[in-house]
Amino acid sequence: MARAKKTKLSALAICIFSCCHTSAISAEDIEFNTDVLDVKDKQNIDLGQFSKTGYIMPGTYTFKIKINQNEMDEQDINVYASDADKNDSRACFTPEMVKKFGFKADYEKAFTLWHQNQCVDITALRGIEVHPDLGESQLSISVPQAYMEYVSDDWVPASMWDDGVPGVLADYNVNAQTRQNDGEGDQNTISGNGTLGINLGPWRARADWQGNYDSRADDQNLSGQKKWALSRMYLYRALTGIKARLTLGEDYLNSDLIDSFRFAGASVVSDDNMLPPNLRGYAPQVTGVAKTNAKVVISQQGRVIYQTQVAAGPFAIQDLSTAVSGDLDVRVEEQNGVVQTYRVTTANVPYLTRPGSVRFKFFAGKPTSYDHTANGETFGASEFSWGISNGWSLFGGAITSGKYISLTAGIGRDLLALGAVAFDVTRSDAKLDDEHRHGQSYRVSYSKNFDETGSQVTFAGYRFSEKSFMSFNDYLQYRGSDDDYMQSKEMYTVTFSQQFARLGISAYLNYSHQTYWNNPAEDRYSLSLSRYFDVGKWKNLNGSLTAYRNKFDGENDDGMYLSLSVPWGDTGTLSYNAAMDSSASSHNVAWYDRLASGDSYRMSAGGSDDGGSLSGYYDHLGEQAELTGNLDYQHGQYRSAGVTMRGGMTATAHGAALHRANVMGGSRVLVDTGDAAGIPVQGYNGSTRTNRFGKAVIAEVSDYSKNSLSIDINSLPDDAEATSSVVQATLTEGAIGYRKFNVVSGQKAMAILRLADGSFPPFGATVRNALSQEVGIVNDEGETWLSGLKPGVKMNVSWDGKVQCAFRVPENVMEPNRNGTLLLPCRTAVDDI
Repeated sequence: MARAKKTKLSALAICIFSCCHTSAISAEDIEFNTDVLDVKDKQNIDLGQFSKTGYIMPGTYTFKIKINQNEMDEQDINVYASDADKNDSRACFTPEMVKKFGFKADYEKAFTLWHQNQCVDITALRGIEVHPDLGESQLSISVPQAYMEYVSDDWVPASMWDDGVPGVLADYNVNAQTRQNDGEGDQNTISGNGTLGINLGPWRARADWQGNYDSRADDQNLSGQKKWALSRMYLYRALTGIKARLTLGEDYLNSDLIDSFRFAGASVVSDDNMLPPNLRGYAPQVTGVAKTNAKVVISQQGRVIYQTQVAAGPFAIQDLSTAVSGDLDVRVEEQNGVVQTYRVTTANVPYLTRPGSVRFKFFAGKPTSYDHTANGETFGASEFSWGISNGWSLFGGAITSGKYISLTAGIGRDLLALGAVAFDVTRSDAKLDDEHRHGQSYRVSYSKNFDETGSQVTFAGYRFSEKSFMSFNDYLQYRGSDDDYMQSKEMYTVTFSQQFARLGISAYLNYSHQTYWNNPAEDRYSLSLSRYFDVGKWKNLNGSLTAYRNKFDGENDDGMYLSLSVPWGDTGTLSYNAAMDSSASSHNVAWYDRLASGDSYRMSAGGSDDGGSLSGYYDHLGEQAELTGNLDYQHGQYRSAGVTMRGGMTATAHGAALHRANVMGGSRVLVDTGDAAGIPVQGYNGSTRTNRFGKAVIAEVSDYSKNSLSIDINSLPDDAEATSSVVQATLTEGAIGYRKFNVVSGQKAMAILRLADGSFPPFGATVRNALSQEVGIVNDEGETWLSGLKPGVKMNVSWDGKVQCAFRVPENVMEPNRNGTLLLPCRTAVDDI
């Protein structure tokens, strides 16, 4: 019986629209032929909500605004009766809202005002249409593209960027490791880093922290050492009008012309992320080879900026921030106790700027040391790049502090088919205690993709500095160490890749060579060769060879890594690898697989000069954190275990949730599904479910780019319905976005609504819950298929353009009458319900 009634009611909307025709009087008016409706009481019908295209009752609604294909954050919008037709209604867009819609300034002049000049009539521009949809809680605005600022599939103008909501965040990355040595003392280590933050409007307050605890024990002694510190504290915000970022507090000078150093003060820097994606810069990449399961720590001048666990073999870390520049210190801590250290110089492509554009950076403050104390006099620095024409760019910069000054001038040229090149000269002048030094430094850099040969020179550079030249970093170190600093002489840097299409071989070369006037040279070579091939029925086998040399502090670390992998099944891979260096060699067979849940694991067994070994590695992409664990056993030497947990907590006035963390202190979106728990929400990288309070945080989002979040409607709980399943967010850097999905949760049942006088609400009346979500439409004789039923919840019934009665869902909502139908009295004294 209940099934038949539900089918009859679900056809109501089809019946309504099949019975209507457009009036000849007005394109907005719709008339209905009610004679064809199978309704017993044809005098008791209310189709008023369908008689006007897009009509909704006056009131305040929470709408998601969608302009063409671009969505804005959800906000409260008033709906008023139209000035021209009191039987019609219109959404009120305030002048503040319209400024965010992305209209070109010239066209905004055509807008008119209505409702006592409080609302902007954007439809005064020909071709603009507004379509409200209460079911989707969405206002769709169709605008001819000629009226809008530049947009693309993944980028919107600054007027549509979202600063997010006020809130606090705490992101962390914690590593724990224990090692039991045969014949020696045991060792336990816990280390971590993270970011604490507060957001208020466009402002972001951040404090980076890092800590370490190390304990060692043997038969006689137990020792422990622990450290914890706030490594950096600062405020920043976007200056969208000039496409730049303002930073106050502790920072690192991020320059293409001046060596990076730590300082406390202020900076205003052009931000590439505020440009369309095809105009943005790049993030540095750190590569290396881990001989065992290992922890990789990347730091800059004592501040840890990234650490992670990696499996044995070559690794490439590509998710560093684009704000990172200068020299990076890399530390690879192997499970067998061996530590690799080397330095990576981040390189930029030649300094070219698009025609007519000016890029700039300004810095002022005092240099500081890692413990936050001043380490020099007040300085000022600046740089710029100006695109003179399609082929030429002019750039330069300066830094001055007390008795030091340096000036840089350079020029860049786009050579078209031959690539791009840049050349610059820097002159320094430093007055020291016992002498006056002045000298020059020369630099040339080059970049080119050779499509016809499959070659790519990502960066190639050479720099020569005279012995009397002092960079500002040299000047600071001289003052602190009395001339005991490393004086740079020559530096070569090459990043090169080559595709040998006929042979199916890919080659990648990374080379850097640094010499000093007063220290041994440093070198880093890395060459990788890889090839995919088939052998009989085995397809897509992959063989690779990596050779490297790290020369640092006068010592060489040479090695080679050979691997062969064979795909097995849908997700598994069987592999063999061999590692050799100057002191030892090893051979391993490994099995890797990715599970349906998204987790992955790796198991290996092998032998080395020191004996047999076993190891395991497991990565779990959890909803509240990412967990990585590893186990290692080396016969006759040690047993070790390690775990990494990476995640965060975000809290706002709308709610809070634990979550995975992508960029420490970076942007994220708080997703709200009301009181519906366990709703699966998908982001760019993986999915999560809302917690018991209906909240979830998606941290895998990009700054200044459109991010789409969606509900997996195929995995919804049985007691939930999603009337809107996709939202978008374009966030400024570090923002906490807030997006609400229209999800109705609760039981579903057939009910009969009856008024106090024994009559029924009219056919076509709507039922809404406290969140103004439509949960049912009244059929003949009060029959209504209702969703979102929860004990004690109040629901309103509307017809003739207003709320007419209300009822509360009984505590025994799942105990219907004999006919399988709930009997619900609808009272007209709405406030007393």
